[in-house]
Amino acid sequence: MDVMEAIQTRRSVRKYSSRPIEEEKLNLVLEAARRSPSATNAQNWRFIVVRDKEKLQKLMEAADGQPSVGEAPCAIVACGTKKRIMDCGQPTDTVDCAIAMSYMILEAHELGLGTCWLGHFYADKVKKTLRIPEDVSVIAFTPLGYPAEEPEPRPRKELKEIVSYEKY
Repeated sequence: MDVMEAIQTRRSVRKYSSRPIEEEKLNLVLEAARRSPSATNAQNWRFIVVRDKEKLQKLMEAADGQPSVGEAPCAIVACGTKKRIMDCGQPTDTVDCAIAMSYMILEAHELGLGTCWLGHFYADKVKKTLRIPEDVSVIAFTPLGYPAEEPEPRPRKELKEIVSYEKY
């Protein structure tokens, strides 16, 4: 599978089988994050792999009861370890973790694993569950596992609706 095929065929998976993820595949997903770019190559991130069923249940509660979090065999939480505002006005922790999450999600898809980027969660509850320090930002997380569904593609806008040249 090439990168464009992965981009075109990846879907947000919300139903997972209980099949465990092989360590080799998990490590490849994490390696994709490690290889992703970051502002000034600072790599100010931390990825927490959660496989404990009790903690997954607590993460599900922190994600407002989204069942996929509790049924997946694993979740990965992306945290920004230092916050700095770039000259463009964007925070490095959010941008860097978003890039790393994108790399992980594409690698997971190539390996036959499903993901669903979660932004609807209560960071304070995630921090409490995983004992994340107060000065660390919880940016996003995803369940990770073998899909128990094959979601249909969602509609996408045409390029002409989202691209302009030389001016807005």
